[in-house]
Amino acid sequence: MLLHKPYGVLSQFTPEPDSRWACLAEFIDVPEVYAAGRLDADSEGLLLLTSNGRLQQRLTDPRFGHWRSYWAQVEGTPGPAQLDQLRDGIVIQGQRTRPAKARWLKGSAQPDLPERTPPIRVRATIPTSWLELSLTEGRNRQVRRMTAAVGLPTLRLVRCQIDLMDGHPPLGLDGLAPGDWREVSAAEHKRLNTLLSSRGGRNPGVRRRG
Repeated sequence: MLLHKPYGVLSQFTPEPDSRWACLAEFIDVPEVYAAGRLDADSEGLLLLTSNGRLQQRLTDPRFGHWRSYWAQVEGTPGPAQLDQLRDGIVIQGQRTRPAKARWLKGSAQPDLPERTPPIRVRATIPTSWLELSLTEGRNRQVRRMTAAVGLPTLRLVRCQIDLMDGHPPLGLDGLAPGDWREVSAAEHKRLNTLLSSRGGRNPGVRRRG
């Protein structure tokens, strides 16, 4: 299943005691499925849910390093040096991030998303910009830490794609409004089965310009 997780929702079916955040059970009434990976409660976007333990393990094991893409609305205007820093890797929490893809989304390339509830913080004197970042790792609040490190604090974060294998179309948010979910298509199901039958992981150290 593919879910467009809204802002303010934990990537789990059990609510946290005394938490202000909602949980997945408020959106999905399907037994025996679990999130393959996670998004922070204050992040939005694509979440894959499955009852297949092997698939869940394959998609969360860092050895396989599949690409995950995010739209980040940031405070400020990115320059070439900042984009190069994001691509080359940044030391956060004492460890350098793997090479990534990064591009500035301008004009019609900006994502067509509904306004977030609650809305982001906007300062009249500072513009906001949209970046697309693709990573092969998922460290704690990594995108937010990376953009902050180059002087572009993230105001809104949306995962837009999960790339299963080179040469195959990625899973995406197409047709899903926040809070909506659907079962994977027959073609997507076939790609997931192919992923499970394949061996070995990717080389996450290969630099890919975006």
